[in-house]
Amino acid sequence: RARALLQQLPPQDCDERYCPDLAEEERRQLRAFSARRRREALGQGLACPVPGPCHGCPCKKCGRRLNKGDLGISASRLGDQFWHPSCFSCHFCHQPLVDLIYFQQDGRIYCGRHHAELFRPRCASCDQLIFMEECIEAEGRRWHLEHFCCLECDVPLRGQRYVMKSGRPCCRDCFESLFAEPCQACGDPIGADSEEATHQGLHWHARAACFCCSLCRKPLHGQPLTSRRGRLFCSETCSLGRDASSTASDSSDSAFASAPSPDS
Repeated sequence: RARALLQQLPPQDCDERYCPDLAEEERRQLRAFSARRRREALGQGLACPVPGPCHGCPCKKCGRRLNKGDLGISASRLGDQFWHPSCFSCHFCHQPLVDLIYFQQDGRIYCGRHHAELFRPRCASCDQLIFMEECIEAEGRRWHLEHFCCLECDVPLRGQRYVMKSGRPCCRDCFESLFAEPCQACGDPIGADSEEATHQGLHWHARAACFCCSLCRKPLHGQPLTSRRGRLFCSETCSLGRDASSTASDSSDSAFASAPSPDS
């Protein structure tokens, strides 16, 4: 329950003591934001038997009827309506909110986390709401300007080239030294700016010199191919070590190049 509360109602969304690095103007905005939410949207869903006058009323979420005496959830900010206990959940993340704090917006209920994010972006690094006029947006997420840094070396990446690794930004140097896949042909790392071809979990530079038939050296970019023991061939004939000059492949496998690499 404690973990659920911390996830659903992050303390840094309503208490400046959990945000020690905020500037004074940001603190002022956080205080005003939190007070407005408490005043206009905050409530607590309470479990109670459905009263007689509400017999047969539909659940606000699923529409199935609730009968007199059934356990229902009422939300005072949303009028004389009831929910099944399993239906009283955050509209965004679907986490249950029975006997927990909820926030209402436009007739829907939200946990504190996702209600706050209707109005302010959340930093993907520190998990605090962003009250600055500027922030960085990348890959559908947002960061404080000073928090958009390499996940390994912490070098600031604002205005710099970067690669996303497991949802976090990584500078090119760290990516190429720590995460770049080795090419199966030449053995060199496949850099962030290199085209990459993959097949059955293995990686190649997409250039013709690397991604080619192991026997006849025919480029395989966008072409049918077959593989044997980690080596690529343009045809079954080449895979058996025979001359493929007049034999067409009947393999249905294809490999495709991507630019840049999948994590970029």
